[in-house]
Amino acid sequence: MSKVQAGVVALVALIVGLVASVYIAPPQVGPQTQHVSLYPQARVLPDFELVANDGQKVTPLTLKNHWSLVFVGYTYCPDICPTTLAELKGIYPELQKIPTDNPIQVMFISVDPKRDSTERLNEYINFFNPDFIAASAEHVQLFPLVRAMGMMYSMSESTDNPNYLVDHSSSVVVVNPEAQVIGRFKPDFEVGKLPISEGQKILEDMPAIIARAQS
Repeated sequence: MSKVQAGVVALVALIVGLVASVYIAPPQVGPQTQHVSLYPQARVLPDFELVANDGQKVTPLTLKNHWSLVFVGYTYCPDICPTTLAELKGIYPELQKIPTDNPIQVMFISVDPKRDSTERLNEYINFFNPDFIAASAEHVQLFPLVRAMGMMYSMSESTDNPNYLVDHSSSVVVVNPEAQVIGRFKPDFEVGKLPISEGQKILEDMPAIIARAQS
């Protein structure tokens, strides 16, 4: 086979491949997301019982019939927590305008039960938005719940130090109206930039996430 013939064969193969990709490859179903990392399968959460900032119990039923944006942290967090909650506060009015039978709610889970009392959580979360839920519990409840959501936390130093810090994930997790975790918004890790989940990216993707679930 000459070089010319080989080139023609390669060109024909390329054209056939392009045609096949358009007409044979299965189309992607539903509106497309740009930022969220969706899990291949929804994750069922374990049973849990937390105490909310208003003193009410938070259980899987609290997540039912809502789309929930869940973030873990603690009220003494110096940077990621208040910045993320401020981002969520900024987009919350627009989130409420997204057409859905299951309203969007925001939940902040404190992984520092030693210092974050119900009263402190209430004062803290109301600073951002009184519609937000803040909740906590003992670590025996928190560890398996946070892990099942695809996140983590750990005490970076002894809690005997009154100013101890807590290491924790900075993603915002998406929970569907069946109380299943379907994905998360992960921060971009860039040198010199605080790793937070950007509110605008969440706002851009939530309509598509909801529409895909309803289709």
